[in-house]
Amino acid sequence: MLVLVPGMFGAAGDFRLLARDLVQAVPGVQVWAFDRREENLADRSGFTTADPVGYYLDGRYRSQDPATSTFAARWGLSRTVEDLRTVVAAAARGGPRRVVLGGHSWGASAAMAYAAWDFDGRPGYRDLAALVLVDGGVHGAFDGTGQPVHNSPEEVRERLAAVDGGAVFDMPLSGVGLGDRAESTQIWYQLAGWYAHRDPGGRSVLQARLPGALQPPYPVTNAGLLGTLVDAGFGWPNDISVHSGHLADSGEVRGWVDTGITPISRVAAAYAGGPEPLVWEWYWPSRLSVDLDVVDPYADTGLTRSLGLRLRHTGELDVPLYAFETSYARGTIVSSAREVVAKSRIPYGKYASDDGMNHLDPLFAAARHNTLTHTLTPFLTGLR
Repeated sequence: MLVLVPGMFGAAGDFRLLARDLVQAVPGVQVWAFDRREENLADRSGFTTADPVGYYLDGRYRSQDPATSTFAARWGLSRTVEDLRTVVAAAARGGPRRVVLGGHSWGASAAMAYAAWDFDGRPGYRDLAALVLVDGGVHGAFDGTGQPVHNSPEEVRERLAAVDGGAVFDMPLSGVGLGDRAESTQIWYQLAGWYAHRDPGGRSVLQARLPGALQPPYPVTNAGLLGTLVDAGFGWPNDISVHSGHLADSGEVRGWVDTGITPISRVAAAYAGGPEPLVWEWYWPSRLSVDLDVVDPYADTGLTRSLGLRLRHTGELDVPLYAFETSYARGTIVSSAREVVAKSRIPYGKYASDDGMNHLDPLFAAARHNTLTHTLTPFLTGLR
């Protein structure tokens, strides 16, 4: 049983395609995907209407107002780990330590926190058969991204004060330029995937609604519009992009040409979901960001204890570990995983990398091109 935790702004649907590929490659394996409780705050009912774009872009959907969401100020890593334990326990029914726990990006960090967590005297790793880290982790896993963690006591106090002051949802995706609400960018991406999946060759439903700075200079198809929002060739940051292809060189309405490892149809299929799109998390609690930064050193400290983070068994881990990295962090994912192994009782670690992939490629790439699938399969098979 493989239980996977999505990263920041990710949801269970992140793993839909990867899970299918792994199930085909590893006989008898089941793949479960974890959704954090904040996923329940998203209003996805518009995707069951005849006009999803009007429902969302004309503001008819139910938006979560931060001013009335003070309950989310308490949704940090402790809440996530406790919820995750419920899923791990359900997955483990039928035998001890049958569960392999993993995650992508900050989901990998959460998985590592679970392994070291103290559940009323029982270490989390005792629930597990192995750990799987996909482009994430602890011990400086993200140092190579150039985005350092902010976890000094002074920074933590300031960030917690901001949460108490009403900044309960994190807003880094607002920098994409698709809106200034916590959920704006996620809605745009889900809409783009929705139309690209249902009518890839049709003229883009969304293009006329795009902000001017993001407008392609000529008409594009639904698939073409999705490609311009996700492909690395358009200058998007590594952590929100894939290697897919390019717009056609000619045509009255330009479509998308797949030339990369991640066909745009797979991105569309993942983003469109079924029966509702479940790839993007709309509301990410700011407290969870604080806590994940604080546990990055992977040590039981006064600061972790003051925040209720029960990270008390980091040196005791005794299960195999697999770590995979893309070009995203420039080598620090694997180096940090090696440090975890060196500072614990983990019997062995397996490491793989592919610098030709961006951060989201391992989730959506075609199976034949997905180095994650090719290297994770023998690791899982060897655990049997």
